[in-house]
Amino acid sequence: MHHHVFSLTQHLIEDPIEEIINISPGYNSVLVRLNNKTKIRLASEILSKAVKRMSIKIDTKPRVLDIPVCYNSEYGPDQVRVMNHTGYSRSELVKRHSRGEYLVHFIGFSAGFPYIGGMDETLDTPRLSSPRKIVPPGSVGIAGKQTGIYPLPTPGGWNLIGRTPLSLFDVSHPDNGLIKMSDRVKFYSIDEQEFERLNQHS
Repeated sequence: MHHHVFSLTQHLIEDPIEEIINISPGYNSVLVRLNNKTKIRLASEILSKAVKRMSIKIDTKPRVLDIPVCYNSEYGPDQVRVMNHTGYSRSELVKRHSRGEYLVHFIGFSAGFPYIGGMDETLDTPRLSSPRKIVPPGSVGIAGKQTGIYPLPTPGGWNLIGRTPLSLFDVSHPDNGLIKMSDRVKFYSIDEQEFERLNQHS
């Protein structure tokens, strides 16, 4: 399903349709926003034609990004919550989160925020019952069976387990986000000293 969502999204970006003013891909759907003058019947015809014209794109050589994460408790205030929910020790939590290759399904709910699938399902932990008013940029979180990275200081209810020193998103250059839809991501653990070193150069 991801390939279909990615293919339609790319098709609409590369071959823009005048009536469409915004495209928002999800896990198994693509939400399009039309201008106010477009009638429902016309919109249906336009999108049907777009789906028929698109070709399914399967990237045989996807971009793989190595993302450093400091899993110190200072940067992961919800580690204990995740540990209590999963029954894992801190070292096992870090080991399971930082192994394997993840898939970036789409970018949403705030600018540059990657929804990343492929996490070890035993780390599945529900969101916080009361979201934080502000989450520091670079924070790595878990919500259900997915993981993600907050690129900007925004409200959020994901379980924070670490932080990356990398700068993911620049509001002055919104099209140049570090992580893009369909990228592959690998997390690796770093200590606080390395975090500070990388943070100074990001």
